[in-house]
Amino acid sequence: MIWNSIDMLPAIFAMAQPAGNGQANPPWYVSMFPLFLLMFAFYFAILRPQQKRQKALDTMMKGIKAGDRVTTSGGIIGIVVTVRERTVNIRSADTKLEVLKTAIAEVSADTEATPATT
Repeated sequence: MIWNSIDMLPAIFAMAQPAGNGQANPPWYVSMFPLFLLMFAFYFAILRPQQKRQKALDTMMKGIKAGDRVTTSGGIIGIVVTVRERTVNIRSADTKLEVLKTAIAEVSADTEATPATT
């Protein structure tokens, strides 16, 4: 006869120690302390750094101005010509492109600050 694990659950629970061995249960906050500690560690290890990166990205997006050298997420390097609410026009070699601000991965220094190459 083959035993299913579901059929054995009542038998397994019946073998467990009775709850009252003369010791009182600890308060709820003592048993929940590991969960609180895990949530605290999760916040500072994952959520907080992500919030800092997002804040830096928002600051970068708001600080884009004409003349900045930018790199898009697709790898296009160009110089900002005009800035609109959601898009940016960039000039790359002899091409003028309109890209979303969210596609900009990096803003380098102004073109006036970089030496001209010939």
